[in-house]
Amino acid sequence: MNKSLTKAEEQVMQVLWKLEKGYLKDIVEAMPEPKPHSNTVSTVIKILMDKGYVNHEVHGRVHCYSAKVSKEEYSGSTIRNIVDGYFEGSFADVVSFMVDQKDLKVSDLELLLKEMKNKK
Repeated sequence: MNKSLTKAEEQVMQVLWKLEKGYLKDIVEAMPEPKPHSNTVSTVIKILMDKGYVNHEVHGRVHCYSAKVSKEEYSGSTIRNIVDGYFEGSFADVVSFMVDQKDLKVSDLELLLKEMKNKK
């Protein structure tokens, strides 16, 4: 999963992950307002297929689309890319940054630590 996604591509993927499967009209209907034109969504889906993120099945004259890459796979890859690109691969530096920015409270860290200990 080396190919990053644009904001528009991520938006379509979010819809596909939620729907699991859908025709173009289903995807457009599930898009947030203001809804993009179906031609725009169709073009984005084609790009996503070329990048290997979306599958399709042909049903007569219409195509049914589904995600080829799970949300968890994409999220994990994206987070790893951010950690590698901005924090020299250190998750500890990410946590430290988030604490400094007040995005993560000590109580949240304690909860995470407790969860990690329980998973051992």
